[in-house]
Amino acid sequence: MTGQGVENGRGARRVPPVRVGQGFDVHRLVPGRPLWLGGVEIPHDRGLEGHSDADVLLHAIMDAMLGAAGLPDIGVFFPNTDPNFKDISSRELLARVGREVRRAGFELGNLDATVLAEVPRVGPFVASMKEVIAKILEIEPHQIGIKATTMERLGSVGRREGIAAMAVALLFDGDEAA
Repeated sequence: MTGQGVENGRGARRVPPVRVGQGFDVHRLVPGRPLWLGGVEIPHDRGLEGHSDADVLLHAIMDAMLGAAGLPDIGVFFPNTDPNFKDISSRELLARVGREVRRAGFELGNLDATVLAEVPRVGPFVASMKEVIAKILEIEPHQIGIKATTMERLGSVGRREGIAAMAVALLFDGDEAA
């Protein structure tokens, strides 16, 4: 199988039945906002700055899913210039992305994500994050991997100025997955 598709016997190319996408997001920590990560509100003295609730983990997951499906990124679907998305929950945005990916003919195989943060400790919330994401995307929690790591005090995340996340999504052609 090549990255250009598979010959279908008539000389035409079709999309491979398995697709991978990656996503990344980073937001600054600021006072006066709640902290949302993975669809879960986490007690902390600062939250993430952004047009929506700025949930970096869900944003990275959405971009990974959209990329695997060959669709535009979340900035195209949910522009930060659109007042309809001001302070919107990223859980709602993830539900919309899930529907777009299914509409494009794909089913989610699994997600794997890493949160990069010095503070707060993310580990105690991972199980809840997996439950929330699984419910939104209509998959099982075991299809989701979430890890957290620090930046060893390097860079803006290491200086506790923000939080970043990266994610990988595996999609299957909906016809092949059935």
